[in-house]
Amino acid sequence: MVPRYQQTRVQQRLIQAADALAQWATNPWRRLSLSLIVLLASFSIGGGLGAITGALSYFDQLSALVCVLSLELAARCRPWLLRRPRDQRLGLQLLDMARIGLLYGLLLDGFKLQ
Repeated sequence: MVPRYQQTRVQQRLIQAADALAQWATNPWRRLSLSLIVLLASFSIGGGLGAITGALSYFDQLSALVCVLSLELAARCRPWLLRRPRDQRLGLQLLDMARIGLLYGLLLDGFKLQ
């Protein structure tokens, strides 16, 4: 028998916040704007991370490991999110936008530094 864990207030609030965001993003324009915000934010994070670690050249290996692990973890979470019904795939879309933005930001800074 699998042990059942207690639902804490934090877990309940996170579930409520995710449901509220999904309800808010039922409008296609809102969903598109939210996806674009996530894409641009992750692009800037990837670019900033590449620029900072490239300029310092102190934590190059560690930052590369963190980036590869985060992209791999996001890729591993994707099939789990694909099992959801078609109208509840906001998390999948946002995860894909974050992956694309982070990867493009890192690649663009990699070409700048060479």
